[in-house]
Amino acid sequence: MNRRDALKKSALALGAAAGAPTLISLLHACAKTDRLTWTPQFLSEDQARFISSFVDFLLPKTETPGGLDVKADVFIDLMYAKTYDEAGQNQVVADIEKFNADCKAKYGKVFAELSAEDKANCFKEHEANSPKFPKTVWGGAVGPREPVGFYRGLKSTVLWAYFSSEEIGKNVLSYDPIPGEYRGCMPLSEVGNTWSL
Repeated sequence: MNRRDALKKSALALGAAAGAPTLISLLHACAKTDRLTWTPQFLSEDQARFISSFVDFLLPKTETPGGLDVKADVFIDLMYAKTYDEAGQNQVVADIEKFNADCKAKYGKVFAELSAEDKANCFKEHEANSPKFPKTVWGGAVGPREPVGFYRGLKSTVLWAYFSSEEIGKNVLSYDPIPGEYRGCMPLSEVGNTWSL
């Protein structure tokens, strides 16, 4: 082997060694980014991906933690696993499948794979067409109580899971572990931030 061939081969080897991290990062970039980072207890991976996507779109991370940061999706899966009876679990699975089937019929993809714009349109449509929660007075429903449907029920559960989390209760909402005196009447300007219960 002459010197020129040796230099060519060493340059190729050096290029391959230097390019390996780039190739690996490209492979990672091309890998599916919506893989779950947790193991569902009840839901299938596709159903859990739907819940995670729903949570993330409803409560994305901003200056405050998002729904996925406080593991609202993990909580919802555990709630389905531990508190729903078999009929309730079957209904959840059927509702998720129907929601995804509707998305596929209208947008060509399941909810987790939709663009942000299509997810927004999907939410707007469900918001307009889903039954509303009954009006309440002092926490009690007024009038007949009709089912609110899957979309509004899931949305409500996501919000409840989020605002009930320790992270949000202690670090986002106002929190006083040892509250002081009770003041039943005070100006709203003195209340400040929403308070954690």
